[in-house]
Amino acid sequence: MVAVLESLRGVWDEDVVDEFDHACQCAAIALADGADDELVLAAALHDIGHSPLLADGSRAHDAIARDWLTPRFGARVGWLAGAHVAAKRFLVATRPGYGETLSAVSVASLVNQGGAAADVEFAGHPWWPDALRLRAYDDAAKQPGAAGVELGVLIAIAERLAEGGRR
Repeated sequence: MVAVLESLRGVWDEDVVDEFDHACQCAAIALADGADDELVLAAALHDIGHSPLLADGSRAHDAIARDWLTPRFGARVGWLAGAHVAAKRFLVATRPGYGETLSAVSVASLVNQGGAAADVEFAGHPWWPDALRLRAYDDAAKQPGAAGVELGVLIAIAERLAEGGRR
């Protein structure tokens, strides 16, 4: 996990922070919100599909994240990370004004991700409220110079979950 996370240094999906800083900021926001370990780790690693170690250009980054995380950290971590695009699409479709709060990069990627959609399967999933929380962390974690969690904190959370502390 560490190598994949560190491979996000210098990978720019947004214009203002690289994916490594984005991951650490997401985790910090999740911790401040009182999220459990699974949600914190999913928030930190939801964009690992952009990693040069994992991305192959043939699949969407959310699917790569889900498929890589699930066997390592459990179904909930994988599903939450994989659902961050569905959460964005859902919020754009159902929450008036939400689309105007997105960064320019996120708005542009929405088109490639299928546009606004209130997916019944997504909204019927038992973990969907936490996917919306993760999306809020994702949207907020794009601040240059903002504090993020230390890598050691993420490693400790990942180790707890890998050792069976997951649902």
